[in-house]
Amino acid sequence: MSGKVREILLDTETTGLGSEIGHRILEIGCVEIIDGNITGDKYHQYINPEREIDFCAEEVHGLTTEFLKDKPTFGQMVDDFMGFIGDSTLVAHNATFDIDFLNAEMRLLGREDIDESRTIIDTLVLARKCFPGQKNNLDALCDRLNVDYGHRGFHGALLDAELLAEVYIRLRKFHV
Repeated sequence: MSGKVREILLDTETTGLGSEIGHRILEIGCVEIIDGNITGDKYHQYINPEREIDFCAEEVHGLTTEFLKDKPTFGQMVDDFMGFIGDSTLVAHNATFDIDFLNAEMRLLGREDIDESRTIIDTLVLARKCFPGQKNNLDALCDRLNVDYGHRGFHGALLDAELLAEVYIRLRKFHV
């Protein structure tokens, strides 16, 4: 794959809003883009967060503790995840949120932070530069950039990564 630019569009769902107060990742979704094109290669994993899910978080993603109890823990799936992302650039909407959660999970395992040696692109920052003063959440960007998200009931890591991939490709045309 020499000379090709590989980017991984990433999204997570969590048990709540704060990794610093013990909330955990319960779903990861990734979509591969090479040279600006979605390849169809994806990574998706539900994760047993080993804790209860806040009611407000469950309302957002619809995932329950019961559904996740037989899924692998982060420690059981981390090598597959790291193998998929490799040393590629990571692209996420409000990347600080996802990366903070990933790093909290990595620290629990005694591993190095994920952002130490890689490029991370935050599409929220990019969107704010392209559309200053406007609402720039994923739904608003889908509306503005003509990405169909009508099939999205709940937030889901893979679905949101797929939508973000479409948004990112369109958003880059505004920013280049």
